[in-house]
Amino acid sequence: MQVLEINGGKFQSETLVEKIFAYGMMPQLIKEMTLDRCTADIVLSADEQKAAAQQIFQQLGIDSDEKLAAWLKQQHMTASQLVARAERSLKLAKFKQETWGSRVNASFLERKQRLDRVIYSLICTKDFCVAQELYFRVKGGEQSFDELAREFSQGPEAQTGGLIGPVEIGSIHPNLAKILLASDAGQLHTPTVIGDWIVLVRLEKLLPATLDEAMQQRLMDENFSKWLEENVAQQMSTLIVHN
Repeated sequence: MQVLEINGGKFQSETLVEKIFAYGMMPQLIKEMTLDRCTADIVLSADEQKAAAQQIFQQLGIDSDEKLAAWLKQQHMTASQLVARAERSLKLAKFKQETWGSRVNASFLERKQRLDRVIYSLICTKDFCVAQELYFRVKGGEQSFDELAREFSQGPEAQTGGLIGPVEIGSIHPNLAKILLASDAGQLHTPTVIGDWIVLVRLEKLLPATLDEAMQQRLMDENFSKWLEENVAQQMSTLIVHN
């Protein structure tokens, strides 16, 4: 029976399994094994293998055999293990493309409104009378939104004169997002209760999301992460340890 020696202690397989559970490492182990499985049948060309190796060397700052040897010694890895890691990253990228690439457009259209970004101005206060007074000052041109936000707003937006963004609609409080989506640029809304605050909000600019290369990659990554999380959770729920 194989024994692993760590920090002066010797551990057999049964003990290692117990430790993996005790330290909460089983989900990570399942994740890594799932990644191995989903990339196992993906074949890289010679050029892709070379590119993968060059990329990881560049990421690690390895530009000589001496640096490579030192890094491998420090990490207790072999050169072939390092190259295999690099190739798995490229295989994983191909797996994402093959699995979710054709669904990117539909995913984007489904989520586009939440992916659109906005720049807006905000004043938060706990006092409705103060909010009303500030609204009329801005509306009447007596003082600028920036000036009033710095003086009266009680949130972090006071530091920027009330200006927030660009931020994605999906990251904003749902009620505030509805107001912004129904606004025209420059439109100032009357004081509105959102959560524990009375807010004044003005849409400055809407920045529609576009399905560019970065967005396509993001959507594939998010779909993959969701799939992987669900896969690991399912395997954890049906895990059986045989003695």
